[in-house]
Amino acid sequence: MALGFVRPARPEDASEIARIQLSTWRTAYRRMFPAHVLANLDEDYLARGWTEAITAAPSPRHRVLIAVEQSESTTTVVGFAASGPADEQALAPEEPPLPDGVAAVTDLLIEPRWGRRGHGSRLLAAAVDNWRDDGFSTAVAWVYESDEVMRKFLGSTGWEPDGAGRALDVDDMLVPQLRLHVALNEA
Repeated sequence: MALGFVRPARPEDASEIARIQLSTWRTAYRRMFPAHVLANLDEDYLARGWTEAITAAPSPRHRVLIAVEQSESTTTVVGFAASGPADEQALAPEEPPLPDGVAAVTDLLIEPRWGRRGHGSRLLAAAVDNWRDDGFSTAVAWVYESDEVMRKFLGSTGWEPDGAGRALDVDDMLVPQLRLHVALNEA
């Protein structure tokens, strides 16, 4: 029997987070982004970014969490979530800054082969606990309009579109996103 749990990421987790990010993007987003863009992503570069996010977070309210599946013989990192206070990356074009009480999800990914085992729910629940402890009252997350899996997952936990939209420019191709939000007393 396997056991799933969430814990704060450690520096030694950065390469595994990067591997999961790359694997997930190449699988889940292969129809959203040009193939050459996904093929040219550098796992070492991503790992360096995750090392910095873990070891030199901009504030104590910025966190990287990992989801772990543990069996009798192995322990495997299967997903991760990163969040912190909403900053300019959480904004729609020409939108004024969001209030101080808003947390922003920057990443929430479960490697596809580990999906539908409760890891995403555990990550999100742990993040919500942290946000409440940190005094946040609302959270936001950008999702790709065509990412039905993430939209349904967040929607099933009370997240709804807040009316904001933007498009990510990926190699001269615009990929539309919409922003979801949730009140933390309801999450």
